[in-house]
Amino acid sequence: MTRQTAALKAPPASQPAPELPLANGRWLCLNAHDPHGDNPVQQAVRGALDALWEALEGDHPKDLYALVINQVERPLLETAMARCGQNQSKAADCLGINRSTLRKKLKQHGLLDDEQ
Repeated sequence: MTRQTAALKAPPASQPAPELPLANGRWLCLNAHDPHGDNPVQQAVRGALDALWEALEGDHPKDLYALVINQVERPLLETAMARCGQNQSKAADCLGINRSTLRKKLKQHGLLDDEQ
C-alpha cells in the first residue's frame, strides 16, 4: 500500500499574520512574520495533522478541510468560553467574531442550551 502525502502551504510572505491585540506581548511568537509558520500553535497543528495522515493509511479523504476545521473549532470555542467566564460577548470579542456568529457556532457544536 503506497502512502500518499499532501504538501501544506504557508501563506505567502506578502500576507503577514494578523496582529493579536494583546498588551502583554505573550503572543509575539504567533505574530512573527515567519513564512514557515514556526510557532507553538502551528507546530502542534502540524503534529496532529501528520498523525491524521498516518491514520488514513494511504486512503484519500473526502472533506478533510471540513473535518479539520470542525475538530479545531469546537475546542477553540470551548476554551474561549471557559477563559471568558462563559460570557459570550467577551468570547466573541476575543475570537474576533460577532456574538451572533459565536452563538450560531456554539449551537452547531452542541455547546449552547436552547434556553440561552
